[in-house]
Amino acid sequence: MQNYNISRSKNFYAIGLSYKKADAVIRGHFSLSDDARLCLLEQAKNNHIESLVVTSTCNRTEIYGFAEHPFQLIKLLCDNTQGTVDEFQKVAYVYKNKEAINHMFRVGSGLDSQILGDFEIISQIKSSAVLSKKHSLLNPFLERLINAVIQASKRIKTETELSSGATSVSFASVQYILKNIEDVSNKNILLFGTGKIGRNTCENLVKHTKNEHITLINRTKDKAERIAGKFNLLVKDYANLQEELTNTDILIVATGAHRPTIDKHIIQSKKPLLILDLSIPKNVDENVKELDNVTLVHLDYLSQMTDETLEKRKAYIPQAENIISEINTEFGAWLETRKFAPTIKALKHKLADFATAEMDTQRKKLSDFNEEQATLISNNIIQKITNHFAHHLRDGNSSTDDSLELIKKVFQLEQSHNV
Repeated sequence: MQNYNISRSKNFYAIGLSYKKADAVIRGHFSLSDDARLCLLEQAKNNHIESLVVTSTCNRTEIYGFAEHPFQLIKLLCDNTQGTVDEFQKVAYVYKNKEAINHMFRVGSGLDSQILGDFEIISQIKSSAVLSKKHSLLNPFLERLINAVIQASKRIKTETELSSGATSVSFASVQYILKNIEDVSNKNILLFGTGKIGRNTCENLVKHTKNEHITLINRTKDKAERIAGKFNLLVKDYANLQEELTNTDILIVATGAHRPTIDKHIIQSKKPLLILDLSIPKNVDENVKELDNVTLVHLDYLSQMTDETLEKRKAYIPQAENIISEINTEFGAWLETRKFAPTIKALKHKLADFATAEMDTQRKKLSDFNEEQATLISNNIIQKITNHFAHHLRDGNSSTDDSLELIKKVFQLEQSHNV
């Protein structure tokens, strides 16, 4: 990849950890809050990292970016989270160049999700790219790659049924409630936390439980009120949390705190209480299990649930992989053009120098020299020559590297590093 002239740094990396090797506790250590993400981006700029995007979800935390060595990116992650390098090395992965590109395609297309076909990650990648661009940390390579991954995700969603059935933690949580709680429509449900997972869970609750006893609580009340207004639900103040728990049958916690927001001391009721913790890090203290009336279920368990459509979704994996392969090949072709673009640019400058020198000569020789016509003709010839070389390099019937070296040698071109 170092010959592609796409970055000052030689290699493109994907570093991170996911549900595959890291449990909820470890993932919590490496979870990035919004403020921590901004600090990471600022530190990256100060360390002269040219381009990167950062994603942090309940299932994974990843950095995709250019660096001289992957440890530069690993250090950024560890400096801005509670995670350590030792912890990272035990559970993490590091992909380089083509493997990093392939990994982003699989993640963005729902093939690497904790629940197969979960497409919520693609919106995270999109928003991460917007944030990086805002901070001048998105080069043409990474922007083009993300757009290709988004394209693959859209096609898989529309051309296959990979996303049929329960494809997200928020849906799986509602499915769990429906399977395990009788008479759901008459139970008191409290949703604590109205971030993205909270909003999606709320929508699924309204749609599938036919329950009119759903209450929302959020630290920032106006956020909860916006969602409640959409679904005509009840909102209570954060200060009323303990009081509301007394009447609650089902508590869904989707807060983004870095320490537990629910523990056994605020649960005073003796009636059965199901708690679903959809947060990373865990926002429900394990000590609630000491209460006989409480059942605690974490999102890692929900994600392992299989439903009757899972096998059906698996059947669409080959089709999804074919779509990824097609778009990845197109991205590779674009990348090849970036490889020879500096040489074509240098050739164009060289031919322009020839033309300028020749026009100077003809201007002295000819009293009726037509400057405008000569410039037009020479520019057209230069364009045709460079187009011809570009077409030859794009054709792929011969070694691009050998052809580039020959062009440089014949025209005595200086090595160019910038497109």
